Order: sequence, then C-alpha cells, then structure tokens
Amino acid sequence: MSPPHTDAHARAGLDLALLLAARTRWHTPAREHAVARFSRLGEHGAVWFALGAAGSALDRPRRRSWERAGGVVALAFALNSALKLIVRRPRPTLQGLPALTDAPTRLSFPSAHASTSFAGALAYSRLGAPAPALYALAGGLSLSRLYLGMHYPSDVLAGALFGSALAAALTQSRQAPEAREMPDAHEMPEAHAR
Repeated sequence: MSPPHTDAHARAGLDLALLLAARTRWHTPAREHAVARFSRLGEHGAVWFALGAAGSALDRPRRRSWERAGGVVALAFALNSALKLIVRRPRPTLQGLPALTDAPTRLSFPSAHASTSFAGALAYSRLGAPAPALYALAGGLSLSRLYLGMHYPSDVLAGALFGSALAAALTQSRQAPEAREMPDAHEMPEAHAR
C-alpha cells in the first residue's frame, strides 16, 4: 500500500497532465475564440437562469416548480462561491500557457460553471426538459473551462458532483409526485372512506 502523500502526488500529477492536454490540443485562434464565447454563457449560471425563466414562461401550470428549479441553480452558485472562499485553491498557472479568458475571482475549486450546469441539468430534466440536450450543454460548458485553462480537472469534477448532489437532494424525480398523490375522497374505496 502506497503512502497517502504518494497517492496525493499521483492525483496532482494526473490533474496537471489532463489540464495540459486540454490546454495544448485542438487549439486554433478561431476555436479558442469560439470556446471562450460559448463558455461565457455559463458565467454566474446565466444560461441556466435563462432556461429556467423560459420554462417558467412556457409551462405556466408548473411555473412554481420551474422557479424552484431555478432557485436550486442559484443556491448551487452561492454555495460554490462559499466553498471557493473556504478552499482557496488558486487557478491554474501554466508556464507559457496563460488562461484564454478572464474570471471574476482567482479561486478555482470547485468550478461554478460545472456546479450550476449540473444542478440545472438535473433540476430541469426532472421537469421534463430533454436530458440529453441539458447534459450536453452542462458537459460542454464544464469542459470549456479546461480548454481555456481556467480550472483543473478536479475542480470541474468536484463542481459537477456537487451540483448534481444538490439538485438530487432538492428536486423530485418526475415519477415521485405522481406516486405520492393522494386520491380524492370520492375516488377512495368504501373500506377506506369509512
């Protein structure tokens, strides 16, 4: 069994190796510009708030459910920001490979793009929005942060797990409400109506 510090060293090495791969492969000026623009959609959870507002406007009978789901995204962002202040991990600095976009803070762990994206993807898919499209957007926004050199892979993974866990705890699956619905008194069998 290897000592804990050796395991931690190996994980840090893998984190850096994956970041270097993301930061040095498939890069052209045009791609970098396109990915930076795409990544801005996830700043402060903006695209997820927009999707929640659209769901609320288009699905009036479940407007409150959409608003609650948007609240989960907001909570993911707020708690993620608090975690960054506690952990205080600095953003990656790679020699000769500066980050390709700006960020509101210099703190890296966990990734707010990933937290809000995976919280939004799960919360909105539970309301019937198409899960493959939502998760494709969440994955793309999360991976864009590696491509741009803004986060280590472990920041993104932690953010995705955190956002998913938060949404799973605070939202219901589509089947859950129907399973728990109580029948009206006139629909109850006589044996139970007495």
